[in-house]
This record gives sequence, structure tokens and C-alpha cells, in this order.
Amino acid sequence: MLHSPMARRGMVTSPHHLASQAGLAVLRDGGTAIEAAIAAAAMLGVVYPHMTGLGGDAFWLIAEPGKPPVSIDGSGAAGAKVDQEFYRKAGHKRIPTRGPLAAATVAGAVSSWQLALDVSGHWGGRLPLRRLFEDAVFAAREGFAVSRHQSAATLRNLAELRRQPGFAETFLAKRKAPAAGSVLRLPALADTLERLANAGLDDFYRGEVARAVAAGLQAAGSPLRAEDMARHRGMRRRPLSLSLPCGHLFNTAPPTQGLASLILLGLYQRLGVAEADGFDHIHGLVEAAKLAYRIRDAHVTDPSRMSIHATTYLEDGILDRMAWEIDKAKASPLPGAAGEGDTVWLGVIDGQGRAVSFIQSLYHAFGSGVTLPGIGLVWHSRASSFSLDPLHRNSLEPRRRPFHTLSPGLARLKDGRTMVYGTMGGDAQPLIQAGIFTRVALYGQGLQQAVSAPRWCLARALDGAAAPSGIQLENRFDAGVIQRLTAVGHNVQVVGEWDSLLGHAGALMRRADGVIEGAADPRADGVVAAF
Repeated sequence: MLHSPMARRGMVTSPHHLASQAGLAVLRDGGTAIEAAIAAAAMLGVVYPHMTGLGGDAFWLIAEPGKPPVSIDGSGAAGAKVDQEFYRKAGHKRIPTRGPLAAATVAGAVSSWQLALDVSGHWGGRLPLRRLFEDAVFAAREGFAVSRHQSAATLRNLAELRRQPGFAETFLAKRKAPAAGSVLRLPALADTLERLANAGLDDFYRGEVARAVAAGLQAAGSPLRAEDMARHRGMRRRPLSLSLPCGHLFNTAPPTQGLASLILLGLYQRLGVAEADGFDHIHGLVEAAKLAYRIRDAHVTDPSRMSIHATTYLEDGILDRMAWEIDKAKASPLPGAAGEGDTVWLGVIDGQGRAVSFIQSLYHAFGSGVTLPGIGLVWHSRASSFSLDPLHRNSLEPRRRPFHTLSPGLARLKDGRTMVYGTMGGDAQPLIQAGIFTRVALYGQGLQQAVSAPRWCLARALDGAAAPSGIQLENRFDAGVIQRLTAVGHNVQVVGEWDSLLGHAGALMRRADGVIEGAADPRADGVVAAF
């Protein structure tokens, strides 16, 4: 479990073994890292439908040796008629997390795939979409074994989900949660993937699929319309970056919390912690995270609405001053309640050293729950992250993009290694990422050791449950570490080993000599696939 697989010609890691294998098959056929990532993402939309799919949002970091990394923003905006008065008239003080009123932002993932393929085309990528979708179409049409995580997520949310339009006939077995290992078929999703393969990805927004999506959403009661789909465009952005003694780190710009991920690591590096997984490591990262989240919660939103530039808080002088606020022997107050996030991260590095860090999400488990039976996809619930408080930094406005917890990581280390890494976990993503990154880059652990090791995060909960206040640690930590954390003021909740509360993570690393090392998370259903 703790030995990282190694290869030279290409490697994929994802939270489901069929997705990793689909990506590897594309690499074997001469595909680029981007083409392999799309094949894996399409498969995840079939076999991990509670976490991701065509009806969600996505973000990319893409690195080609010798060139600056590229970031792609595949987030969708609120519809033109989606405003605060709409929800007030419907009797809501908050945007619902389920149902058609939660399906109020465009799904941007498919647009991000097209932008990524444009980059791949410059690399010489030429595989057709029908090849990239081949394994996903087969699994959707012929059936796949339901994972334990899909079964459990369905059961936990069954009372809410089976009331949502189209959900029961698509994802339930006689109105019950499908058992782990039972066979599920999604023929309508197979048809949609085939349609997109033939017509092109733009069809999702401005073609036959777009018209079917808009009609289905409107019939279900969503405020989204065909014009909202047609107006959507994915965007290429410059990623945020931070230089540390170990190398250059990259993450996604607003509206994501990538800024928090980089602030956290910049602050932690200044603490001078000598070793991994003891009190100083855990306490230092937790306290750095609290400061990073404070900045995030005050400023990060749709970048067109931000009053400061995100790079302001990555300047050395500001990080130096913030680091002085960390008490190495006392816990500071917690930030606001942790948010949710049912998400998939996957990584690909091909034989030419081109690397992809990719993340895609429905936000909550099965998103809004609103399912379009004729199309086979479930729509995400990212609209529910908006606030109906007009003074809130993430206040709902028509055509505004919501704040996103999605934030894939990428690093170019001083010794010539390139690392891609990420996790699901909502608000917890920066802290989970930081635990893995520091174990590898600062303390010399292998990738699989770093991903498999006991984990911690600011306390969170699944599926809308109230999160406890404090930090959560796996029960595999030494009792003395837990006691010391409690003694300095942390409210510690010990959770079971391999608990999904602490994310489904992964990582890949390419050395300067071309050898690629990988890790998959035992908490998920994935593997590293390589050749």
C-alpha cells in the first residue's frame, strides 16, 4: 500500500479504477495527457455519478515542460433570470441545496473539456471524441458495478433524492438505493456522449443537446433557459503561483479557493517545522489554514466582483506579517462553518512530461438531484453556494459566477520534479492538499505513503449535516499527538481510519529523468494505471 508505482511512458490516477484504466488506454493509443484526462473524466461521470458528470463544473491546471502552466475555468454562471427576488418570491431565505431551484447555474465542465482539447491540439493531439468517450459509452450502455461510495451516498440522501425529477428512474432500483456491486445502466447518458462525440462538445451549449437540456430543466422547474446555456463560455486564466524554497507552486485563480491553498503553504513554510505528522506539523497547517480561510472568506468570489487582486496576498511581506500571527503553542478561533463538496480529482502525466491536474464536481452528492432522463445526466447544485444577503461577498446576481471550493494543485520543484495533486473535500481541500504536499516536498515521503498516511482537516460533514466545530483526525494518529492538540485548545474529533470525510486524494510526480511516480487513495475506489 505504501509503495508508489513507477513508469516512464504515462500514468493516470483517479478515484475509480475504470476511469484510470480508460485514461491509460488513451495514452496507449498515442493520446496526450489532456485526451487521457477527458477519457477518465467521461468515465467518472458514468461510474461515479454521485460525485461528477456532464452536469457539473470543472477546473484544470495544465503544464508542458519548459512553458508556463495554463489554467482553465469551467465554471457556470447564474442564469439571466436568477436573482434574489426570484427566491424571495418562492419563499426562500436560502437557496435550496436540492431540487430545481438549486439547478440555477450553467454546468461548465464540458466547455472546459473543449478548451483543454484546444491546448492538446497544439501538442499534436488528434484522437477523436468517439475514441475518448469509447469506454464511458460502453460502461453506460452495458452496465457497471455500483461502487460502495455511490451506494452509500444514495442511501444517505435517499429521502431527498427520490423526490427530485427524474432521479428515481435513473439511479434507483425499485425506488431503493442500488446495492454496492449491483449493475446499473445509464443508456440515455451513453446516447448523449455519442451525440457529443459526433456533433462536437459545443452541442452541449448551442446545439441539440443544449435544447434538450434547457427543455428538461425548465420542465423540472429550474430557472435556467436555453439562452443561459448559449451564452456560456469556458475561460483560460493565468494560474496563481507562489515561490517557496522547495519550488514553484500553482493553483487556480478566483472564483476558486486556490488562493487559500497557496497562502496556507506560504505561511506554513515560514514556521520552520522540522518533521512530518507530529504536533507541530498538524497544528502549524491548521493554524495557517485558519488565516488563509480568513482571507478567502473576505475576498474570493467571481473575479469581476473582487476589489483586490488575488496576488496581493501572495507577496512575501504580507505572508511574513501573517505568519507572525500564528501561535505555535495555542489554537486560534475557528473560521466559519466548513462547506461541503462531492468532487473528483484526477491526474495524468504522459511520456512527454505534459501534466494535468483536473477537478470536476456536482457540489453536493448527486448535485441538485434534478435528473434529465432523456439525457441521462444529473444537474449540479453549485447555485446553492450563493448567498441571498446582498452584502455578502458571494451574493447572488444574474450571470454571476459562484465561489468554488474546487482547486487542483501543481508544483515544479527545484530538483526538477513536477507534481500534480488534489482531493475532493469542499472547504477542506487546501488543508488536505497541504498535508500531502508537505509530506512529499518538505519531508521526503513517497507519494503513496503521503496519500495513505493518517489525515486531518478542519471539521466537516457530509450531505448537509451540521459540521462539528474543531478539527477531525483519523484514529491512526498517536494518542500523544491528539492529547497535545487538545491541550493547546483544539476541539479534536477522532474519526475512523480511511474515513471519506477526509477526502479522496491523489498525486503524480515526474522526475527529471522521466520516471513517473503515482498514488491513489485507499479511501476511494481508484488505482494508479501506468505503462
